[in-house]
Amino acid sequence: MSISDPIDPLDRAILRELVRNARISLRELARKLNSPSSTLHDRIKRLVKRGVIARFTVLVDEAKLGYQVKALILINADGKHIVEVEKEIAEHPNVQIVLDITGEFDIAVIAVFRSISELDRFVKSLLKNPYVRQTRTSVVFRVVKQELSLPL
Repeated sequence: MSISDPIDPLDRAILRELVRNARISLRELARKLNSPSSTLHDRIKRLVKRGVIARFTVLVDEAKLGYQVKALILINADGKHIVEVEKEIAEHPNVQIVLDITGEFDIAVIAVFRSISELDRFVKSLLKNPYVRQTRTSVVFRVVKQELSLPL
């Protein structure tokens, strides 16, 4: 299978199980998929090598770690410096997602903070950047769905 080849049904099944539980053992995965663990091990290695699996990670409960404020921040930036602004924002530890978007705004940011005052300081620091023209911030009341996986 080359990098451009689509993944087959077994690869999709492996991905579905890993998305549900990235810590599943090969033995348990083999039982669920009725496939030898050696085959699954090779398939997972190949999915990683091809970049289909970018990384294994943990979904953390932000509130339990003290991050009580989640915000969506829309940003208008100087067109010549959008990428530069995005890179700078992406380096901030509270920032979870930076999107280059079309429409009224150029950049969408999702970030978490321990308090409103921490959010306030962040937004004011954005506005100090000479290439940031305007921001619009919305505070998230509750997360209805937070899923970054694909339908497999």
